[in-house]
Amino acid sequence: MKLYLAVAVLMLAFVAYTEAQDQVEEHTIEQRFSNFGEQVAEVGKNLAEKAKTTFEEIQSSKFATDSRDWFQRQIDSLKAKLA
Repeated sequence: MKLYLAVAVLMLAFVAYTEAQDQVEEHTIEQRFSNFGEQVAEVGKNLAEKAKTTFEEIQSSKFATDSRDWFQRQIDSLKAKLA
């Protein structure tokens, strides 16, 4: 849910930024939609990069590594008992 709020706030910020720039320079409607589309694409790309980086950091964290190792030891122990 926090992700949706963050995206909504970013969209509002970009709309405000776009409107502020439109007041300085006159653009056609086509140029406004084109600029808005580019900004949305850039926000999406940045958000995807940040999510990927965060996921990789979590996956390589000490807690995650220790947990995987513990589960692997438990599975190996269970296999040894059953064999």
